Amino acid sequence: MDTPGYVRLAETGELRARVDRARAHARSCRLCPRACSVDREAGELGYCRAGAGAKVYRHMAHPGEEPPISGSRGSGVVFFSHCTMSCRYCQNYRMSQLHEGSLRSSEEVAEMMAALARRGCHNLNIVSGTQYIHAILDALLRAARGGVSLPVVWNTSGYEARAGLDLLDGVVDVYLADIRYTSAEAASEHSDAPDYVDVNRKALLEMRRQVGTFRVDSEGNAVRGLIVRHLVLPDGASGTPGAMRFVSEGLGRDTFVSLMDQYYPAHRAADSPGLGRRIRREEWDGAVAALEAAGLGNGWVQEYHEAQSPLAGTAIEPDSDGPLIPPPLSGGTDARGR
Repeated sequence: MDTPGYVRLAETGELRARVDRARAHARSCRLCPRACSVDREAGELGYCRAGAGAKVYRHMAHPGEEPPISGSRGSGVVFFSHCTMSCRYCQNYRMSQLHEGSLRSSEEVAEMMAALARRGCHNLNIVSGTQYIHAILDALLRAARGGVSLPVVWNTSGYEARAGLDLLDGVVDVYLADIRYTSAEAASEHSDAPDYVDVNRKALLEMRRQVGTFRVDSEGNAVRGLIVRHLVLPDGASGTPGAMRFVSEGLGRDTFVSLMDQYYPAHRAADSPGLGRRIRREEWDGAVAALEAAGLGNGWVQEYHEAQSPLAGTAIEPDSDGPLIPPPLSGGTDARGR
C-alpha cells in the first residue's frame, strides 16, 4: 500500500509548514475563490460565514460513494459545515446553508479521523473542507503523528482557489471533484458563483497535475488520482455536453467520470425556475449520450430513477441525523483501466 502524501509530509516537517501557511491565509482569508480577505482568527466572517475553528456536521463510514471509494467497509467521511457556494438545490443544505454542526478543535477532528481508521474505513473523505483547509491540515498532522495512515479524498464542489490547492498539493491523494456548470449564467443563478466555470476548469487541471489518472490497489480500493463528478440538472442547467467535452479534451479521455442521476428539488429548488422537478428520462439519456460522444469510458453511471422512485417528488428531506446518502453508483469500467 502506498504511503499517503500527508504522512510523508508530516515526517519531513513540510506539513507543519503548510499548517502555518494556511493559518496565514485564514488571517486574510483567500482559501477559496471568494478571496474575502477577512481575518477569521479575529472573528471576522466572509462569504461562507465560517469562523476560525472547524465546524463538523457529522463523521461516519459512508457506503454510498463510488465503489473504489466506499469499498467493502465504507469511506471515512467527515462532513464540514458552511460552504463557499450557495446552491439553491443543495441536498446537504442543513450543513452547507443552515450551518448546523458543532465547533471542533483540531485535536477532536484528528480523533474523528483516528476513529474512522479504527473502524476499518478505506480512506479519510473530507467533504466541503475548503473553508477549513487550515484546520484540516492541522488535524491531519496530528492524525499522522498518532499513526493514522489512510489516503485522503478531497470531496469538493470543484470551486477551488489556486492558493488552497497549493496548500493541498502532496496532501490529497484522491480528488473527488464536481464539474457543475458550463455557463456563467447558470452558475450565477443557481449557485451565486458567476466565475464558477473558469475557476472550476483551472482547478480541475491543477488537480489532474497533482494526482494524475485515477488508480486503485490490488483490492480495488482508491489509491490516487482524480474522479470528476457531474450531477445532471433539469432543463440542461448543468451543461452536460460541454462539461463532458472539457473533461475529454482538457483532462484527457482516460479521466474517470461519475455521472449522477440523484438530483431532486431540495432546499430552495422548488421555488427556483427550472429546478422544481427531477430530470426526465430523455434528459438522462442525453447526458449518457454526451458522455459516450466525448469518448469517456472510465467511471460510473447511476441508474435512472423513474418518477415513482422514492427519490422522486418535490422536496425530499435528508435524514435528520445526517446528510443524504445517495443510491450506490454502478456501471462503467473497472478502476484499473483497460
